[in-house]
Amino acid sequence: MNRKTQQEQQTRFPQHPPLGRRRLRNAHLAGLATLAAAGALLAIAVIAPAQAAEGTAAAESAEIANVSPLHLSGNLGVVSQYVFRGTTQTDKKPALQGGFDLTHDNGLYAGIWMSNVSWISDANPAASAGLEADLYAGWKPAVSDWLNADIGVLHYAYPGSYPGGMTKPDTTEIYAGLDARWIAFKYSYSTGNTFGNADTSGSSYADLSVNHELFAGIIGIAHIGRQRYTGPNSAALSYTDWKLGVTRDFSGYVLGLAYTDTNAADAGYTIRGKNIGSSQVVLSLNKAF
Repeated sequence: MNRKTQQEQQTRFPQHPPLGRRRLRNAHLAGLATLAAAGALLAIAVIAPAQAAEGTAAAESAEIANVSPLHLSGNLGVVSQYVFRGTTQTDKKPALQGGFDLTHDNGLYAGIWMSNVSWISDANPAASAGLEADLYAGWKPAVSDWLNADIGVLHYAYPGSYPGGMTKPDTTEIYAGLDARWIAFKYSYSTGNTFGNADTSGSSYADLSVNHELFAGIIGIAHIGRQRYTGPNSAALSYTDWKLGVTRDFSGYVLGLAYTDTNAADAGYTIRGKNIGSSQVVLSLNKAF
């Protein structure tokens, strides 16, 4: 056999290691492959959930960051007449009303509410004030899951021009109240002259109201209030008012109908020959946004 033939044979039929050595090497390679596969699976099992958790946490953090504890809302309404504490403020004529409220998740709030009025110029034609602007701020803490408290301050402003010597109707009250689901009580205390009446600091208003669904989404309203004045003319100015009414929400538009009355004395509440505290019927339509 020449060298070429020997080389061809060696090439075509290479020499193999013994069978035992081959099995040992194959087992070693299989073990390494198994370890590599196990390591890959372990990495996937550890890294994938960690990445998913990080992604979920990041999404939750982004969602929390986008939720503000402050909330701004508004309201707009029209009424057949503006009745406040049982007395008409617009001489039984319509009023346009609305405002804004800023609230915080901790219960703090502030807002403004406005309405057209005519009672000031009706009582004194020399005065020119056709707007009421109520500015208020307070805190509504939750006492329990069914009871809320409310404390704050409210300023009734009537911008306009007034003749010399006239007591301006601007009034500031501090108040405290409790709201137990469908029944609420509120007590307001005036810190100075009250609605244009001189020497009436310390006057107050107590308000008890009930709101409860009657049937088919119709809410029944019942209210009784006591306006107590201090000062030399307190007997003629103090009175009790009450109201019965219903409201119904139609896709965010709240339609209301109410009947109000008082025992206000003619001596304290007659304007243009009419007692502004006489019985009234009020139709209202309001929308919150």
